[in-house]
Amino acid sequence: MENIDISVAIPVYNEIDSLEELVARVEDSLKKIGRSWELILVDDGSNDGSFDKIRELKNSRPWLRGLKFTHNNGQTAAMGAGIRAARGALIVTLDADLQNDPADIPLLLTGIDQGYTAAVGWRKKRNDTLIRRLSSRFANWVRNVVSSETIKDTGCSLKAFKAEAIKPIELFEGMHRFLPTLVKMNGGTVCEIEVSHHPRQKGVSKYNVWNRVFRSFLDLLAIRWMKWRKLRYQIDEQI
Repeated sequence: MENIDISVAIPVYNEIDSLEELVARVEDSLKKIGRSWELILVDDGSNDGSFDKIRELKNSRPWLRGLKFTHNNGQTAAMGAGIRAARGALIVTLDADLQNDPADIPLLLTGIDQGYTAAVGWRKKRNDTLIRRLSSRFANWVRNVVSSETIKDTGCSLKAFKAEAIKPIELFEGMHRFLPTLVKMNGGTVCEIEVSHHPRQKGVSKYNVWNRVFRSFLDLLAIRWMKWRKLRYQIDEQI
């Protein structure tokens, strides 16, 4: 099996209009860095022909891989499948809607090269409606207070990880938002890097008040419990 430096894993759900530009921009970002890479698009049960488009794009791109779920399983499942399938020593995740900018991937890789286990994006300047900006700021504050965290932007999907640190972590529904915390719980280090954010130009947002606020709060309580109940001990002597 070919050794690969970087795997980019992207969940896809009904994003047919964005895929061609997405693939082109990932290629443009990564082909300049002089390292081997692959792109994995995980179709989360789309019904708009997204996987047919992925199959078409793959015809002339040997570095492109596609996975297709039988039905919609959610963003955590799609992200987890991409992480599991990744062959790279480093794994980058981002959204398919082009609100995350693939041009920022090298910035995150710099953070990993500096010795961090994970580098996570911070969308300091959000191109969203006022309501979304305020709700996101409040949600980040609540998450950090409840989980005793300091991550500025837990909702940003643009993240990079050492594969050896992220692959062993078992994911549960909704846990993709808390990957930096899970990495820290396993002894890893995390840096935050300012990245750009763009308004959605194509397709329709998959988030609403239910899955953005209420469900994520339940997930947050699970993370709080995991941190509280984590086993912590030191071996005093071994013979």
